[in-house]
Amino acid sequence: QVQLVESGGGLVQAGGSLRLSCAASGSISSINAMGWYRQAPGKQRELVAAIPSDGSTNYADSVKGRFTISRDNAKNTVYLQMNNLSPEDTGVYYCDALIRRGQSKIWSHYWGQGTQVTVSS
Repeated sequence: QVQLVESGGGLVQAGGSLRLSCAASGSISSINAMGWYRQAPGKQRELVAAIPSDGSTNYADSVKGRFTISRDNAKNTVYLQMNNLSPEDTGVYYCDALIRRGQSKIWSHYWGQGTQVTVSS
């Protein structure tokens, strides 16, 4: 079994900051890309930021310059530092990881349960 557990969401005023964490655990052989998605009420889930195994990063245009994604491979953890938050950033944030389990040669996506981020104006 593989689990992704997110933490760090909450309520913050506009202009504030939050740091999300997502730790992967279980029978993990290797982790490739990790990323964060969000889903606002009534909208589709969208990619916020991603970080492949080589450490490069990519961001949605709406968060460039405000959010920073990073990972700690020793801890199988991905982070999302969110600064200068706006009400438009409100939503449920999900982490995603492309993982190979045990002796398998197959890569599969695993998702966290989601953490709520609410930004008040």
